[in-house]
Amino acid sequence: MSIRFGAFFLLFLPFLQLRAQDSTALSWQVSSVKQGSSYQLVFKATVKSGWQLYGPDQDISGTPSMELSFADSSITAKKPFVSAGRFLKRNINLFDNKAFTLYDTGGTFTAPLRISGTVPAHLLGTLNFFYGKNNEFYTGSYGFTTELAGGVSNTARIRIPGLDLKNPVSPCGDAGTSGKGLLSIFLLGLAGGFIALLTPCVFPLIPLTVSFFTKKADSQKKGIGHAILYGFFIFLIYLLLSLPFHLLDHTDPEVLNNISTNVWLNLGFFVIFVVFAISFFGYFEITLPGSVANSVNSKSGGSSIAGIFFMALTLAIVSFSCTGPILGTLLAGALSNNGGATQLTFGMGGFGLGLALPFAIFALFPGWLSSLPKSGGWLTSVKVVLGFLELAMAVKFLSNADLVQQWGLVKREIFMGFWILIGLLITLFLLGRIRFPHDSPVQKFSKLRIGFIIFFAAGTLYLVPGITNTESANLSLISGFPPPLCYSVYKNPVNCEKGIEPLRNDYENALALAKKEHKPLLIDFTGWACVNCRRMEENVWTDNEVKKLMKDSFVVVSLYVDERRLLPGAQQMTYTTKDNARKEIITVGDKWATFQSENFNAVSQPQYAIVSPDEKMLTYTKGYTPKPSEFSGWLACGLKAFR
Repeated sequence: MSIRFGAFFLLFLPFLQLRAQDSTALSWQVSSVKQGSSYQLVFKATVKSGWQLYGPDQDISGTPSMELSFADSSITAKKPFVSAGRFLKRNINLFDNKAFTLYDTGGTFTAPLRISGTVPAHLLGTLNFFYGKNNEFYTGSYGFTTELAGGVSNTARIRIPGLDLKNPVSPCGDAGTSGKGLLSIFLLGLAGGFIALLTPCVFPLIPLTVSFFTKKADSQKKGIGHAILYGFFIFLIYLLLSLPFHLLDHTDPEVLNNISTNVWLNLGFFVIFVVFAISFFGYFEITLPGSVANSVNSKSGGSSIAGIFFMALTLAIVSFSCTGPILGTLLAGALSNNGGATQLTFGMGGFGLGLALPFAIFALFPGWLSSLPKSGGWLTSVKVVLGFLELAMAVKFLSNADLVQQWGLVKREIFMGFWILIGLLITLFLLGRIRFPHDSPVQKFSKLRIGFIIFFAAGTLYLVPGITNTESANLSLISGFPPPLCYSVYKNPVNCEKGIEPLRNDYENALALAKKEHKPLLIDFTGWACVNCRRMEENVWTDNEVKKLMKDSFVVVSLYVDERRLLPGAQQMTYTTKDNARKEIITVGDKWATFQSENFNAVSQPQYAIVSPDEKMLTYTKGYTPKPSEFSGWLACGLKAFR
C-alpha cells in the first residue's frame, strides 16, 4: 500500500484561503459613520459585468452569505445588514434551485456595530462574502482598516529611535556572531543524511550506482569524475530546496517564526509525523506521484552532465519514502529553532552532503564496496526505530501547539510519559518482543544491536525521573525539549523556584520600574515553543551568580513573540516598518516580534538586550549562551557600563 505525498496537502486545506479565477470580479470600499455614541460600517461593492454578489443575511448551506469578523472580541456587528442597490432574484441549481438575492452591478451594505470595550481609533476587520458566475461559486474576504471618529489612538511604541545597536556603551556581547549555531545545524543535517543512507530506499543503491559509473565510463578517471559529479548534484538538489524559504524570509523576516509557532501548523506536523511513523512501521509507503518519477527517470543517463543531474534527481524522488520523513524532521526542526532561512539552508546542505558523500568516496575507492554490509533485515529494523523517533517528534509538535495556546493538555509529565513509552517500545522491538509487517524474527543479537538496546534502555531509564515531583525531574541533557518545569500536573512543582520573576509582555511598565529603581533593563525575547529559551531558563538562569545578578541588579522583562492572545482593539494597528512594509499588529506576539525585528534587527529567540532607563544600548545583544559563566560575564559587563 502506498500514499501519495500530495495527499498531505489536504491536511492544510482548512488554512488556505480560496481565491477566485478572476481576482478583479469585485472591488470594495469601506467607511464609518458615527451617530451619537453608535458606529456603522458602510461597505460599497462594485461588481464586474457577468458576476453576481450574494446579498447579506442569507443562508448558504448553514453559512451566512456575508459576515463581519474582528480581531477584538469586544466588537461585533449587529444584524441585519442594511442593503441598497439594484438586485435580482435567481434560483441557483448548485443549491437545489433555491432562490437567492444577487447584486450584479454593485451595492452598499451598512452594518451597525456593538462595541462593549474601548472604541479604537483604527478598526481592523474582515468581511467574508460569497459570489459567483453562472455555475461557478466562490468565497471571498476583504480585510480592511477604517477610522472611528472619537476613538482612542494607539500610543504603544514599536520603533525606539534612541537605540543604537552599532555603538553601545560597552562592546561586549554577540556583535558579528550572527552565524553562531549554523555549524551545529549543518552537522545535524549531515547526521540526518548519514541516517538516510541506512534506509532500504538508499543503501542498496550505493554499490549499484558506483558500479554503473565506474564500468560504463571510457576510463576509470572519467567514471570517478561522473560519480563525484553525481554526488555534487545530490548535494545541490537538497540545497536548492531551501531557496523558497529565503524568498519568504526576504518578504517578511518574521514569517518563518510565525510558521514555526502557528498552532494549526504544529497540529498538522503532529498528524504528518504520526503518518510518517506508520509508514516506517511498514503499513504503507509514502511516494511521490509515479508520473514525476517516470518523467525525471526518462531524462536520466550517465553520458552527459544533464543526464547525471537527472540521475541524482531520480534518486531524490525514488528514495522519498525513506528520506522524506527525515527531511521533514530537519525542516520542521530548523523552523522551530527560529533560525530563519539561512539555518534551514545549512541543515539541508548538511543533509545533501551526508547523502552524497558515500557515492563520491566509494567511486574514489571502489575496493571499499566489499566492506559494506549486505542488505537485509537490519535495514527494516532501522526504519522501524526511525518510525518510533518520528512519534517522539510528533509529541513535540503537539506540545508546541499546547504551549502556545496554554491548553494544559500536554503537561511536562505527560510529555515525559509519552517519551518513556516510546523508548520502552524501541527497546522491546530491538529485543525482538515486538514485530511489524515485513519484519523477520531476530535470530541472533549482533554487537551493534546489543549496543543500541543498551543505548535506548539507558535513555528510557534516564527519562523516568522526569515524571516525578523531585529535584531530579530537571533532565539537563534534554532541557528545552519537554515543556517547562512549571508547566506541570503537580499542584506545587518543586523545581519552579528560579528566584527571578520577570515582568511578562509589558515593556513600558518594566521601563518605568527601571527608572524608578535606577537599574538597567534586561529584555528577554522569548517564546512558548522556543527550545533554547527553556534551556537558558532551566540551566543558566538557575546558576547562583546569574540568578543573583538578574534578581538584584536588573529589571527583567520577558517578551513572548509567539503569544497568541489578542490585543485590545484600541491597541491593534497597521504598522509601517522601517523597510516601508505594512504589517498588522493583532496579537501580543505580533507586537513583540515586530518590536524585536525593528529595534534589534533579529527574529530568533532567545535574544537578550541590556538597555538603560533612558533607552540607550549598554552592550551588544546576546543570544543562546549555554555557559553560565559567559552569560554572567555579559551581565556584569552591562552592569558596569550602566554604572
